[in-house]
Amino acid sequence: MIYFIYMIGFGGENVKYLIIGGGGTGGPLAAYMKRAGKDITLIARGEHLNKIKERGLVIENEQGNKYSVAVKACTMEEYDDRPNVIFVCVKSYSLGSVIDFIKRTAGTDTTIIPLLNIFTTGQRLQRELPLCTVTDGCIYISANISGCGNIKMHGDIFRIVFGARNEEEYRPVFEDIKKDLSDSGIDCTLSHNIQRDALKKFSYVSAMAACGLYYDAKADSMQKEGKERRLFSELIGEITALAEAMGFPFDEDMIKTNIDILDDLSPTASTSMQRDIQKGSRSEIDGLIYEVVRLGKKYNVDMPKYTMVSKKFYDKYK
Repeated sequence: MIYFIYMIGFGGENVKYLIIGGGGTGGPLAAYMKRAGKDITLIARGEHLNKIKERGLVIENEQGNKYSVAVKACTMEEYDDRPNVIFVCVKSYSLGSVIDFIKRTAGTDTTIIPLLNIFTTGQRLQRELPLCTVTDGCIYISANISGCGNIKMHGDIFRIVFGARNEEEYRPVFEDIKKDLSDSGIDCTLSHNIQRDALKKFSYVSAMAACGLYYDAKADSMQKEGKERRLFSELIGEITALAEAMGFPFDEDMIKTNIDILDDLSPTASTSMQRDIQKGSRSEIDGLIYEVVRLGKKYNVDMPKYTMVSKKFYDKYK
């Protein structure tokens, strides 16, 4: 049974949110924030959008429990407002297609928070949007579109980390955003070293994507001792060395941290990169795997495991 939840806005009235992308990142973000009464609009498209307009956005957990949230949703062409905050939740290969929309929509006081898998996305967006405040950000979640208007979440982890790359880019609204996310039931950290923290997240998703693709494995294979778990750990070790060379040394044992995150996932969880490749769709393999090899060469860091994975797939998935 699906239970419909219609919330009257309360709290956070002073912050107007726009979420670009209604998939496994933007969909749960929109649902959680709307359920908490925040002022959000979701940008989606196609039949997925039609279903959201028709009966709300349906969120399903691993146990099969579902609820629907009456999320306000529209296309980029239909949106005609000026948000205070924009969450960018598209795949990296779609980033170029939303920049013109952001330029049309954002004001000079708009804060833009990218929640993509690829490291340095915020820097890229800031170059394209010099008049706006663009943070870096990352999200820990395992979810995907399971049907038009439906999002399935794998496990309970839902965490967002964001922050300014430089102290002079800090804005008081960041505290309001953090509070609104926390009020929505999302674990949120306002980072004072976001480049390091974004690289921490990248060390997890990149390693899981590379290992999962190499062995055609889901989380369950990496959650037990064996070659998959060893490769996952070795890949994280290589990014740890890269972080040191880049000047963002980790302040914790990322192998242990990421193993703990992995072990909390549903056994059926996989990365969106794997799922896209399995469907024959465009994927983020360049930014998640090949870019790591390029960075290793740039910073003179030996990356034998990433090189091994890259060589296996480069000719097939360029």
